[in-house]
Amino acid sequence: MHTAPGVAPASRLPASGTTIFSVMSALAKAHGAVNLGQGFPDYPIDPALVDLVTAAMKAGHNQYPPMPGVMALREAIAAKAERLYGRAYDPEHEVTVTSGATQAIFTSIQALVGPGDEAIVFEPAYDSYVPAIRLAGATPVTVPLAFPGYRIDWAAVRRAMTPRTRLILVNTPNNPGTSVLSAGDCAELEAVTRGTPVVVVSDEVYEHMVFDGRRHEGLARRAELASRSVVIGSFGKTFHATGWKVGYALAPRAIADEIRRVHQFTVFTVSSPMQHAIAGFLAEPSRYEALPAFFQEKRDLLREALAATPLELLPCEGAYFQLARYSRVSDEPAAAFAERLVREVGVATIPLSAFHQDGTDHRVIRFCFAKKEETLLAAAERLRRLAAG
Repeated sequence: MHTAPGVAPASRLPASGTTIFSVMSALAKAHGAVNLGQGFPDYPIDPALVDLVTAAMKAGHNQYPPMPGVMALREAIAAKAERLYGRAYDPEHEVTVTSGATQAIFTSIQALVGPGDEAIVFEPAYDSYVPAIRLAGATPVTVPLAFPGYRIDWAAVRRAMTPRTRLILVNTPNNPGTSVLSAGDCAELEAVTRGTPVVVVSDEVYEHMVFDGRRHEGLARRAELASRSVVIGSFGKTFHATGWKVGYALAPRAIADEIRRVHQFTVFTVSSPMQHAIAGFLAEPSRYEALPAFFQEKRDLLREALAATPLELLPCEGAYFQLARYSRVSDEPAAAFAERLVREVGVATIPLSAFHQDGTDHRVIRFCFAKKEETLLAAAERLRRLAAG
């Protein structure tokens, strides 16, 4: 039987393979490891939220909702932003519900940059940023965060900016660096973008995970920044339901209109019953206002449990990740060490080197502490087997 040869299309992302999250989760499953790698909770979501989804389905909210999102949810998001950050967004034109934050980021980038444009990204960076910029035909310009605190070097930002710079992507609290922007950082961001055509895309999915009395310096707090920014949030992160993939983008109308032009041709809209449920759940602000204390308790538990290991813990200002250096144990590259941890110790982590485009490797691994207490303690018990070199 004659078989026609297959077609091998030229790759749009030849340097991109399977994400490190998929790789490490698969390894964890294969080896029965405790998975502190990929950032998803292993505890149930609030039963009240499940009940609200069920009620929405029974009420008939099972067909296409409006393209920019269910109005009740857009109104609830706008009310939340005004309550927390003092910024009034128009639910009709300036709030767009997306299929998770990653889609909000991707859609914003496709809408705002193209061939000939440059977009500044701070590394280590969440792994979807650079591919999205490349798919838009723009050029990613990476600026390294200062190690070990993972803070922005604003002099380096000024050197990186050119007449072709059209976008700066910030992430606070930072994944994977766990640092948070300060008020001073926001003032610097205002200064470097003032009088330019630059749009800021601000990934703030961990906005409710800021610790030790710090304040989340969301860009919506500052009128000048808000006027040129897309602020992105995630209910998957906020309400422990990462599989629901419901996020949002806040932006002034002129920017939001461009985002919606792309959004309608990517996902068009987002799960109707989930939107109705989240709208109802947001009616009680305590459900998100209690999150900093909830996650700080988990952070502190993991840090205390890891104190008996030879790992060197780095500061964690925000997000639900703890970073650790392992130089007392090994001088292996981070990817090799992380794989060995899975196979020999039975704990899955993420190597920070995976968040760099240029091969930078500070020998750091990332633990996710959005886990049950018993999961965190089981991982720490296994990690005590590590012997200092």
